[in-house]
Amino acid sequence: MHHSRQNSVSHNLDTSDFDTHDSQEVQRLAASGGNSFCRREPRSMTPARVQEILSSAASKRVLVIGDLMLDEFVWGKVGRISPEAPVPVVEVTGESFYPGGAANVARNLREFLGRVSVIGLIGVDRGGRQLRRLLEEQAIDTAGIVEDDELPTIIKTRIIARQQQLVRVDREQVRALSRSQTTRAIDNVRSQLDNVDALIFEDYGKGFLSSDLVHEVSVLAASAGKIVTSDPNPHHAIDWQNLTAVKPNRAEAFLAAGMPLSDPVDPPSDDEPLLQAGRTLREKWATQYLLITLGEQGMMLFEGNDVWHHIPTRARQVFDVSGAGDTAIALFTLAFCSGATAREAAEIANHGSAVVVGKLGTATVTPEELLASFDDHAAA
Repeated sequence: MHHSRQNSVSHNLDTSDFDTHDSQEVQRLAASGGNSFCRREPRSMTPARVQEILSSAASKRVLVIGDLMLDEFVWGKVGRISPEAPVPVVEVTGESFYPGGAANVARNLREFLGRVSVIGLIGVDRGGRQLRRLLEEQAIDTAGIVEDDELPTIIKTRIIARQQQLVRVDREQVRALSRSQTTRAIDNVRSQLDNVDALIFEDYGKGFLSSDLVHEVSVLAASAGKIVTSDPNPHHAIDWQNLTAVKPNRAEAFLAAGMPLSDPVDPPSDDEPLLQAGRTLREKWATQYLLITLGEQGMMLFEGNDVWHHIPTRARQVFDVSGAGDTAIALFTLAFCSGATAREAAEIANHGSAVVVGKLGTATVTPEELLASFDDHAAA
């Protein structure tokens, strides 16, 4: 799966991305065999390069496979405390519905390209009909969706007042797919495989993705030379073997690596537990790239030959982190299958996530907003 993209850096190093101190350190590590992680801080991308990648992305098609949800937002205002209990009374002023979970990954992709499809599970109920309708209104292909007349569609309701989320109500039943449903999902992937450039596994741990489904789809995708990425759930034991890239957040990475979670270290280049988690997961999953999102610290990209790259956050203000991981995996995958290097794809994902956390609700980033973020950074 595009192993030709992987950089060879242990013994034949291009030090153009380093300052003098880093160049000397990397050359020293290369001479000694490069057995330790070495620091490579990527130079910022130019807006022109971003535009080039996005122009190429417009013709791509991406398939998203995972847990589909309906996100409901109840907007209101608080004027008093309930006489029944010490809780605020929310006077509802409006409601909004958005595709959530794996469907939100597809929604993020749809901002940048014309052909996006999803494969997941929904119920034969009002929530399922509403989710399918929302996806089809955004021209997202829903032909691969599997329906279950006994399982309700997952709905997550967030009640928000004065720009603050007061409570979230989840309506869901977590249950693994039957063998017949798994077979149907795999057949749906097979029918689309020739016409897609990349596949994304989006695992919220709700039961759609299983080890069997992931393994069989990964083998199919590898034989077809497709890029495959994953946004994993650490509470759901799936062996993400031989994928192009896997993107956990920091807490998920520690849990998946079997390590106790430690406090972040600033700068992340000095965070030895984080580096060890990266080493462990790359070995465990044999993935070409490992992208760990670090919240306010940005992202850390691990790649072959014990090399890592820290990408500092570009966020200026944070209103809501809902969906930021969905944006990150969507943009990393899209950029990578559009000719970007892994570092360029991570930088694009980083800027996109920074835009999204500055919005309230399950938001997406547009091409114009992404380019503006790079323009602002270049100007600064």
